[in-house]
Amino acid sequence: MKIIGIGNAMVDILYHLDDEHLLSEIHLKKDAMTLINESWEREIESMTQNVEKRMTTGGSIGNTMKALARLEREPGFIGRIGKDELGNFFADTLAHTGVKAQLIRGNEMTGVAHTFVTPGGNRTFGTMLGAAYYLNADDISTEMFKGYDLLHIEGYLVQDQNLIEAICQKAKEAGLILSLDLSSFNVVSKNRTYFHHLISDYIDIVFANEGEARAFTGSFDSQEQVRHIAHLCDLAVVKLGENGSVAMMEGGRIYQCNALPVSEVVDTTAAGDYFAAGFLHALTSGHRLKKCLQVGTILATEAVQVVGAELPPSAWNRIKSTIHCRKI
Repeated sequence: MKIIGIGNAMVDILYHLDDEHLLSEIHLKKDAMTLINESWEREIESMTQNVEKRMTTGGSIGNTMKALARLEREPGFIGRIGKDELGNFFADTLAHTGVKAQLIRGNEMTGVAHTFVTPGGNRTFGTMLGAAYYLNADDISTEMFKGYDLLHIEGYLVQDQNLIEAICQKAKEAGLILSLDLSSFNVVSKNRTYFHHLISDYIDIVFANEGEARAFTGSFDSQEQVRHIAHLCDLAVVKLGENGSVAMMEGGRIYQCNALPVSEVVDTTAAGDYFAAGFLHALTSGHRLKKCLQVGTILATEAVQVVGAELPPSAWNRIKSTIHCRKI
């Protein structure tokens, strides 16, 4: 089965700071995500010219598709970027990784997330959605989904209901299975009623972390959460951080998987994205839910041990070796 994803096309720019002075100078609230406009983004760019930085492609779905490409799955990606250097970087990186991207080019700046890591591993974000914000229903066609079997959707897109409705309708017309990552506690809280409609009418698979699941179901109990969500779709998956994960098919039993031990959790930013990649890789390879949870856990465990959303070759070697040993 072939997988394609759709979401915000972003470039992550990662900075390691020795102290917090720069955050005050560029007016970012420490340990928070702040949405910024183009002029603010240019100010940050100007004031960080002499700061060591690392640039990677980002966005939740972009991370998941890149991870699937590393697992040799030849995934696709749909998003909107600008006609600028960051847009070229985003397109070239996906192509180099093995993701077949269908990118709409707009006149806006490509979306960027400035990520500042301060002592102790704390992260502060200045995020400009840029071109990603302007992805709209008119950009979506049934043709985009031909040749694919499963579409993985970013929950952030629910903020444009016409867009996400068009995505779901046209993907269903093309015969795809639809998978949704709820993406954000805040987004779920603000759009709970609409998410119920979306999942009930279109979605086959739902991924949520415990905060998102709590916002959606109103329950603090993970088993009640996964039952509630599974009642609305075919398959529900709830990620519980250090407490592992649970999954349930509609009308079936609940499967649980423990987290794997790590010496140090460095950064949890992309852990959920990598979990989804591992889970979908196993699921679309025909494996049972317990095995799917295990593979998702393997990828997420590697993701939390590095800063940012890029794993080194040594990590991918470990992942592939472990998956091979388990015959996945």
